Amino acid sequence: MERVTKLASEKPVVIFSKSSCCMSHTIKTLFYDFEVNPAIHELDEISRGREIEQALLRLGCNPSVPAVFIGGELVGGANEIMSLHLSRSLIPMLRRVGGLWV
Repeated sequence: MERVTKLASEKPVVIFSKSSCCMSHTIKTLFYDFEVNPAIHELDEISRGREIEQALLRLGCNPSVPAVFIGGELVGGANEIMSLHLSRSLIPMLRRVGGLWV
Protein backbone atom coordinates (compact mmCIF):
# COMPACT_ATOMS: atom_id res chain seq x y z
CA MET A 1 0.00 0.00 0.00
CA GLU A 2 2.87 2.37 0.82
CA ARG A 3 4.38 1.77 -2.61
CA VAL A 4 1.09 2.70 -4.30
CA THR A 5 0.84 5.89 -2.24
CA LYS A 6 4.40 6.85 -3.13
CA LEU A 7 3.94 6.17 -6.85
CA ALA A 8 0.54 7.91 -6.89
CA SER A 9 2.07 11.16 -5.68
CA GLU A 10 4.99 11.35 -8.13
CA LYS A 11 3.10 13.47 -10.70
CA PRO A 12 -0.23 15.33 -10.81
CA VAL A 13 -1.78 12.44 -12.76
CA VAL A 14 -0.79 8.80 -12.27
CA ILE A 15 -2.36 5.85 -14.05
CA PHE A 16 -1.89 2.22 -13.07
CA SER A 17 -2.53 0.15 -16.15
CA LYS A 18 -1.89 -3.12 -17.95
CA SER A 19 -0.52 -3.07 -21.46
CA SER A 20 -3.13 -5.59 -22.63
CA CYS A 21 -6.17 -3.82 -21.13
CA CYS A 22 -8.36 -2.03 -23.66
CA MET A 23 -9.97 0.19 -21.01
CA SER A 24 -6.54 1.24 -19.77
CA HIS A 25 -5.63 2.15 -23.34
CA THR A 26 -8.82 4.21 -23.66
CA ILE A 27 -8.18 6.16 -20.46
CA LYS A 28 -4.52 6.81 -21.35
CA THR A 29 -5.64 8.07 -24.78
CA LEU A 30 -8.17 10.42 -23.18
CA PHE A 31 -5.46 12.00 -21.02
CA TYR A 32 -3.03 12.20 -23.95
CA ASP A 33 -5.75 13.92 -26.01
CA PHE A 34 -5.95 16.55 -23.24
CA GLU A 35 -2.15 16.88 -23.53
CA VAL A 36 -1.75 15.65 -19.96
CA ASN A 37 1.54 13.88 -19.31
CA PRO A 38 0.62 11.24 -16.71
CA ALA A 39 2.99 8.85 -15.00
CA ILE A 40 1.95 5.43 -16.24
CA HIS A 41 2.78 2.20 -14.45
CA GLU A 42 2.12 -0.90 -16.55
CA LEU A 43 1.58 -3.53 -13.87
CA ASP A 44 2.25 -6.41 -16.24
CA GLU A 45 5.64 -4.94 -17.18
CA ILE A 46 7.13 -3.82 -13.86
CA SER A 47 8.61 -5.72 -10.95
CA ARG A 48 6.19 -6.11 -8.06
CA GLY A 49 3.32 -5.29 -10.39
CA ARG A 50 1.18 -8.08 -8.96
CA GLU A 51 1.77 -6.72 -5.46
CA ILE A 52 0.68 -3.24 -6.57
CA GLU A 53 -2.39 -4.73 -8.25
CA GLN A 54 -3.39 -6.42 -4.98
CA ALA A 55 -2.97 -3.10 -3.12
CA LEU A 56 -5.21 -1.37 -5.69
CA LEU A 57 -7.87 -4.04 -5.15
CA ARG A 58 -7.67 -3.41 -1.38
CA LEU A 59 -8.17 0.31 -2.06
CA GLY A 60 -11.43 -0.56 -3.81
CA CYS A 61 -10.36 -0.58 -7.45
CA ASN A 62 -12.39 -3.34 -9.03
CA PRO A 63 -11.25 -4.09 -11.65
CA SER A 64 -7.76 -3.13 -10.53
CA VAL A 65 -6.87 -1.30 -13.76
CA PRO A 66 -7.09 1.32 -14.96
CA ALA A 67 -6.67 3.09 -11.63
CA VAL A 68 -6.30 6.86 -11.90
CA PHE A 69 -4.87 9.11 -9.21
CA ILE A 70 -5.19 12.87 -9.58
CA GLY A 71 -3.33 15.05 -7.13
CA GLY A 72 -2.28 11.96 -5.21
CA GLU A 73 -5.88 10.92 -4.57
CA LEU A 74 -7.58 7.87 -6.03
CA VAL A 75 -10.26 9.05 -8.44
CA GLY A 76 -11.19 5.60 -9.71
CA GLY A 77 -11.27 3.56 -12.85
CA ALA A 78 -12.63 4.00 -16.34
CA ASN A 79 -16.25 4.51 -15.25
CA GLU A 80 -15.38 7.27 -12.80
CA ILE A 81 -13.05 9.05 -15.22
CA MET A 82 -15.59 8.95 -18.06
CA SER A 83 -18.36 10.16 -15.72
CA LEU A 84 -16.18 13.09 -14.64
CA HIS A 85 -15.36 13.84 -18.27
CA LEU A 86 -19.00 13.74 -19.39
CA SER A 87 -20.08 15.96 -16.50
CA ARG A 88 -17.31 18.44 -17.43
CA SER A 89 -15.62 18.00 -14.06
CA LEU A 90 -12.43 16.28 -15.20
CA ILE A 91 -10.67 19.24 -16.85
CA PRO A 92 -11.18 21.60 -13.88
CA MET A 93 -9.86 18.86 -11.59
CA LEU A 94 -6.78 18.45 -13.77
CA ARG A 95 -6.20 22.21 -13.79
CA ARG A 96 -6.43 22.40 -9.99
CA VAL A 97 -3.58 19.91 -9.51
CA GLY A 98 -1.38 21.30 -12.30
CA GLY A 99 -1.96 18.38 -14.62
CA LEU A 100 -3.38 20.56 -17.37
CA TRP A 101 -1.96 23.93 -18.33
CA VAL A 102 -4.53 25.25 -20.80
